Amino acid sequence: MSLSHDDVSRIANLARLELQPAESASLLGNLNDFFKIVGQMSAVDTAGVEPLYTPLSAIQQVQLRLREDAVTESNQREANQRSAPAVEDGLFLVPKVIE
Repeated sequence: MSLSHDDVSRIANLARLELQPAESASLLGNLNDFFKIVGQMSAVDTAGVEPLYTPLSAIQQVQLRLREDAVTESNQREANQRSAPAVEDGLFLVPKVIE
């Protein structure tokens, strides 16, 4: 995948960036290099490769330190909603912003 100057202009517009021509040309090269690396990585066959939860597990045995998944705090919804301007059925009410 190779980007053009129009693609860079569109991306800059979406990101609300104002680029000078030299910056646009530099960014075009950087983005194309990035997508070239992504293409090379996508071409590698990873079938049968176990995902690593940490890079260290590729070179040594790593013991996961997992904790029990248990609720440790009491329900404080009412206390947290006391300062809200509008609450109904335990939900914050907010003004409609999208029509």
